Amino acid sequence: MDIFKTLLPGAVVTIQLTVFSALLALALSFLGGLGRLSKVRPVRWVSGFTIEFFRGTSLLVQLFWLYFALPLVGIRLPTGLVGILALGINYGAYGAEVVRGAIQSIPKGQHEAGIALNMTPFQRMRYIILPQAFRTMIPSFGNLMIELLKGTALVALITIPDMTYEAYTLRNSMEEYTFQIFGILLLLYFLIGYPLTLFMRWLERKFSVGRV
Repeated sequence: MDIFKTLLPGAVVTIQLTVFSALLALALSFLGGLGRLSKVRPVRWVSGFTIEFFRGTSLLVQLFWLYFALPLVGIRLPTGLVGILALGINYGAYGAEVVRGAIQSIPKGQHEAGIALNMTPFQRMRYIILPQAFRTMIPSFGNLMIELLKGTALVALITIPDMTYEAYTLRNSMEEYTFQIFGILLLLYFLIGYPLTLFMRWLERKFSVGRV
């Protein structure tokens, strides 16, 4: 049996989970990060508590809660959606701190320049602060994306047929090939993760052009 070909459908599922979870995490990162900087106190409190809660609890437990606990109160989500939500929310909480830190690192003079130009708070954030802060965010976001990719292995525990699940299933029927199965699994994670690393490095260089 060709182990590599057997694991490929699972690799496709892993890539899909990574992409959709990353998009959700990115959106939640900016939502949470900007929420923590809001001038409205309740928004800051809610954002801060939510971020710390999901950063301070286990991704595995969050995954199990969505999959096993929610149906007990009448909310049953598709298994794939559970995986995307758990990964996206968890890594989005970490990303929110990246966004907050990057925005706060922008010199105060940049804000004052926007005020001098009669820009609204939204315009200052859109045209002055975020473009500069985004450059600072890219390396940290790159690390989070790699961690998210590796975190997708946990969805095998709720029977999502990613490549870890497929490898474990294959190992149960071909125990004598355990070394080869998990060796190829390691290779597949590398083959997916390395291009992602190269892409984030390219993005970092692209946004650094012209930077003093």
